[in-house]
Amino acid sequence: MVTSAPVRFGLIGTGWRSEFFARLARQAPEAFQVTGVVSRRPERGAEVSAAWGVPAVASVEELLATRPEFVIPCVPWGEMGPTTTRLAEAGVAVLAETPPAADLDGLRSLWSAVGGTGLVQVAEQYLLMPQHAARLQLAREGVIGQVTSVQVSSTHLYHAVSMIRGFLDTGRGPVTVSAQAFTAPLADPLSPAGWSGSAEPREATTTLATLDFGGSRTGLYDFTDNQWWNPLRGRRIVVRGSNGEIVDERVTRLVDPLTPVESSLVRRQAGVDLNLEGVDLQHVSFEGRVLWRNAFPGARFSEDDLAVADLLAATGAWRRGEGPEPYPLAEACADHQISLAIGESVRTGAPVTTSAEGWSDTEVAA
Repeated sequence: MVTSAPVRFGLIGTGWRSEFFARLARQAPEAFQVTGVVSRRPERGAEVSAAWGVPAVASVEELLATRPEFVIPCVPWGEMGPTTTRLAEAGVAVLAETPPAADLDGLRSLWSAVGGTGLVQVAEQYLLMPQHAARLQLAREGVIGQVTSVQVSSTHLYHAVSMIRGFLDTGRGPVTVSAQAFTAPLADPLSPAGWSGSAEPREATTTLATLDFGGSRTGLYDFTDNQWWNPLRGRRIVVRGSNGEIVDERVTRLVDPLTPVESSLVRRQAGVDLNLEGVDLQHVSFEGRVLWRNAFPGARFSEDDLAVADLLAATGAWRRGEGPEPYPLAEACADHQISLAIGESVRTGAPVTTSAEGWSDTEVAA
């Protein structure tokens, strides 16, 4: 979804996450423009300006003078809530990083302060990743009937919860969480720091959790330390419905009482073998029908880049009155509340039922 003019956004912070957004703008300048980045230290600001090709400013006030359509605070967990609050209370639209606050008290404080402003979206991109977006489209079309169960072994906590909730279309009511953690030896040759050069196994923790949303809707969370990076642990998703299931790229469904059929999600990837179109994922199709299409051809984005780029574009469209809210604060608060319950259940060894809060669909208890 590329709008008619570049989406203009500002950044707070000069760490790797800010650089991530700046890189997307550099690779797709026709779609995105960074109006400025706030740096507390002038010397770091000069480094960022030279390396990222974006103007560095010393304060939020200077950043707002560049007239961004929204601001992305890329700050530590403990600062995310207060920074988002200050911006929204000043009437500034915010695309907050995940999670929007560190803990449940922080979520409550943030929601109390700015939940009613309608100015805060959250940078939750996982359901916008090409394969997930294609699966979600099939689920919403009812291809496998009513979705009743989702199993995610891919990413951690609030991201995985957002995927489970999105496929189940659960809303934001109470959830009962039962979780346990287990350790086992696992080689860990690759991390954000690069290849370690070691094949020596070390103790890794796997967290398993069941999520009971009621109404015959359940989720299974399965995550092992460093699963994002470790090439020895893959990613898996199972979406089960009343009329079939989606397992990774395979779709099985009943087309009449006597006929179960299997089909596949098919990727068109440019740049393979003698294809000279450049390296791009072009689209994902199902039975000859395109479910997802790359909105940024030629930018050479990874799949995670594509998801974040779609989120940025959707946030710009929302600010211009051209599209719906991409991921409202209420949804992100619900995601993180459940992820916190996973941690609490692991610590206590007992099931945890989430409470009704201001962002819930249900009424808050008096």
